[in-house]
Amino acid sequence: MIEQGQKLPETTLSQLTADGMQEHQVSELFKDKKVVIFAVPGAFTPTCSAAHLPGYITLADEFQAKGVDIIACVSVNDAFVMKAWGDSQNAEHIMMLADGDGSFTKALGLEMETGSFGGLRSQRYAMIIENGVVTHLNVEAPKEFEVSKAEVILKAL
Repeated sequence: MIEQGQKLPETTLSQLTADGMQEHQVSELFKDKKVVIFAVPGAFTPTCSAAHLPGYITLADEFQAKGVDIIACVSVNDAFVMKAWGDSQNAEHIMMLADGDGSFTKALGLEMETGSFGGLRSQRYAMIIENGVVTHLNVEAPKEFEVSKAEVILKAL
């Protein structure tokens, strides 16, 4: 599993925007930026939709006030699903990034196999990145939602 002090893996994440499908090289996307990434097991799932994403939406201004350039939500879903989920949650200040094949999640060592629920998914976590390097990482215990909440990560900044 990735640790504090390590660079993010060299992978690609997708985003559907008004300009069409964007493929982002992780190293370029987060270069020279302060970033908060939070990951969820799945778009439109109960805890993710009722609490995890909404917390970051509500506190987006406070994150930006603390110098955060990008707040990114990552899930092992496709970019169409991530865009629809972001639109349904009014997440205009959150970069909704798709890890369609799970390569980013696997490279981080934060994948989990959920079997018939959905197969390969991401563990729930949040991290602070500065210029592509992990400076803070909180990974949730299975079926928990405590350490990756927006309020917790805001305090860590």
